[in-house]
Amino acid sequence: MNHAVNATVHSACGSEPGLISVDQALQMILDHTDHLGTEILPLSQALNRFVAEDVYSEIQLPMFSQSAVDGYAICMDTDMPSRSTFELIGEIRAGQVANFELQPRQAVRIFTGAKIPKQTTTVARQEIVQFDGSSITLTEALRLDADVRKAGEEITIGQCLASQGQQLSIGTIAALSMAGVREVSVYRYPKIAVVITGDEVAETVEDLNSGKIFDANAPLIQAWFQSRNQQVDILHVADTEQAVCDLFTNLRDQYDLILTTGGVSVGDYDFVRPVALKLGFEQIFWKVKQKPGKPMFFAKSERSEQGTCYLLGLPGNPGAVYVGMQIYVATLMDALQGQKLLPQWFNGVISHDLKADSRERLLRMVASFETGILKLSSLPKQQSHMLSNLMQANCLVRIPAHQNIQSGQVLQGLFI
Repeated sequence: MNHAVNATVHSACGSEPGLISVDQALQMILDHTDHLGTEILPLSQALNRFVAEDVYSEIQLPMFSQSAVDGYAICMDTDMPSRSTFELIGEIRAGQVANFELQPRQAVRIFTGAKIPKQTTTVARQEIVQFDGSSITLTEALRLDADVRKAGEEITIGQCLASQGQQLSIGTIAALSMAGVREVSVYRYPKIAVVITGDEVAETVEDLNSGKIFDANAPLIQAWFQSRNQQVDILHVADTEQAVCDLFTNLRDQYDLILTTGGVSVGDYDFVRPVALKLGFEQIFWKVKQKPGKPMFFAKSERSEQGTCYLLGLPGNPGAVYVGMQIYVATLMDALQGQKLLPQWFNGVISHDLKADSRERLLRMVASFETGILKLSSLPKQQSHMLSNLMQANCLVRIPAHQNIQSGQVLQGLFI
């Protein structure tokens, strides 16, 4: 592949020919990304990970027939009318071995979760029982098999508990734990270096007097990964070709993914793309016909036995970074873990008109249900250098290019 870098050409934003669409960019990420292998993790460390192999139960649940309530285990071969009486011969608490074998017209005091004794035909909850010292009397009629959790009624031995590709949620982990699963094979997380480019980042309030600005990108990205139970290494690099080259050379052999902010456009100090190409990265795409986030760059470098290092370059404006994280980085992260799925867009109804634009826009909006219909309302201050509306936004909404949007029109969105 020819990695020569063309001379800088300044043109109207979004007017260049050949820009790919949002959907094309997402598909190219899926087409050019392979998963990173698998690892065995304790279940306690596997939250949000994707299952690499089907998980089968080695036990049945419940493991034994047990009482569903606090009450009395009873032996009787027919339904029992009110005022039926039974001889009380003992007590069983949860966790105790049931050494009793009931005979007809006998009962045992039992508690929720305790193993029912042999010959139990039903359980009477304590609210319908009168205790008379050595016997009990029913105050209501009772049918057979009442309040008995039967062995294996929830899970049988050999039943599939979690399927390959399933994400381990809090509920999934709880369910697997109840079935005695202690570790699980999952797809490996990528090792990620986040590179914040730019000499304009302020370290102190005093730095603001010299024209610098506070960095929102590093906290934004770090918080995004923390929400996915993933740690990343954050690095800053100066806006010089040599600094970027030295850093990329070092990171390429140590990380599965280099995620950058800034330095991917055509400015005099935008070195991410030219340096990556110089170092042998293969460009997958550069520039997407969207707003914000047009100058996005995706590339990869094969490392023989060490696998592949991927590079995703996001623009520097924090609004564009936020959009890139929610749509493209999320898609890439899942693909690196064996899940080649496009974003799951929802449909909602816009509550106002919007003017057309030459590029597809990804607007921060508020989605809320009104009489069963998901309504979408745009927020002000959508420029890519602004973030304040994220304190209200709960979704990103796709606005097709070259279309005047009318109130009531159905649009696609993504919850954030």
